[in-house]
Amino acid sequence: MEIKSFTGLAPDLTITELFQQYGLAFVMVASYFGSGSVFIASSAGVRYGYGLLWAVVGAVLLGFMAQDMSARLGIFGESLAAFARKRLGSTVATILMVLLAVGCIAWTLELTAAVGKGVVVLLGLHGIGWHPFAYLTGLTAMVIGILGYDMVEKVMVTMMFGLLIAYVVVAGASSPDLVAVSKGFVPAIESAGAMALAVSILGTTALWPNFFLESQLVENKGWTSKSDVPTMRRDLSIGYAVGGVTTIAIVVAAAAVLRPAGYTHLETFLTPGRALANVLGEWAMVVFLVGTLAAAFNSIIPIMWAPAYMIPEAMGEEFAESTRLFKLIYVIGVGVGSLSPLVHQYLGLSVIDMIILFPAYNGVVGLPITALLLFWAVNDSDVMGEYTNGWKLNILNSALILLAVYSAWSAGRFVINAILSGGL
Repeated sequence: MEIKSFTGLAPDLTITELFQQYGLAFVMVASYFGSGSVFIASSAGVRYGYGLLWAVVGAVLLGFMAQDMSARLGIFGESLAAFARKRLGSTVATILMVLLAVGCIAWTLELTAAVGKGVVVLLGLHGIGWHPFAYLTGLTAMVIGILGYDMVEKVMVTMMFGLLIAYVVVAGASSPDLVAVSKGFVPAIESAGAMALAVSILGTTALWPNFFLESQLVENKGWTSKSDVPTMRRDLSIGYAVGGVTTIAIVVAAAAVLRPAGYTHLETFLTPGRALANVLGEWAMVVFLVGTLAAAFNSIIPIMWAPAYMIPEAMGEEFAESTRLFKLIYVIGVGVGSLSPLVHQYLGLSVIDMIILFPAYNGVVGLPITALLLFWAVNDSDVMGEYTNGWKLNILNSALILLAVYSAWSAGRFVINAILSGGL
């Protein structure tokens, strides 16, 4: 099968060749949809209408810039974790990677909870509850993550385009107020809750584990020289464009369909799917559940791969290539992340609370730390040689890093208090 045209790509690319050259960005972008973007974007639309669309644009720009820095670091230098070891020392770098890995476990907690709850709703197994399915989700992710995940790229690309088409159709059919939509791209904050949601959008769109994975995985794509940078950036542009448009469509659909219907917050796990069902019919609810379940499960594996790469790299070169250590860290991380029922029991957090607050925690903690580390790395001439950031890139990167740091500072206390006090 041939691709006749694909945004300027070679017209004679086969599907197989397309995935060989591109697709890494779709894995990165699709992983953030599974990490809660559908629910967070729906919540933004329901609670604040179009008012947080600016946060989507900022998050996409931050994600693109950070992924670009990470990819260039991997092409011209080394992985981000290896850079941290070289500059901070093995002990400090390892401690930092372990602390960051807590954020990955937090994501896995909300992902196992989301899949468990989704299975219960989809199959009507309310008498059983979602807890056993959360544990089963973690066990399945352990097995697949260890045995290999060769189809992940194609599955995630398919999922991304499916979400894009579904929500663009809904957003268009809902006849949104275009003047109000355009005003939503102007930055404004109504409350601490709005700021927390904006940080959630940042935390789940600019998914910091991907910044470690990108620098690690560019070699798998054969991107090893300056001539590969345009291909890498084209990959990121396509991936983040699809991701950004999809997120905007979800916010618009929720604001135009759910908010006028009287919804003021996500009442249940099913609420975001109502935007689809109200426009397309009840069958769309099933499609929504299946899609979000697949997205959430798919995200567990790349998110928990990150610590399994990061920690051994930080420990030293003799550990970096250890398959046994990689598997051990991955299994332990997923295992702890499967304990979402205990988080629900002891912290009083609902599934929706976890879906919104744990990405926000990563936006507050992991994102600014990783972005600053990346910025340091791409300006280090010992690592990057002649390919360090120029002044134009530094201006762009600095502006976006400041956005991440400011967002973390302004919403940090609210997010941590909400996690420790039983939710939103």
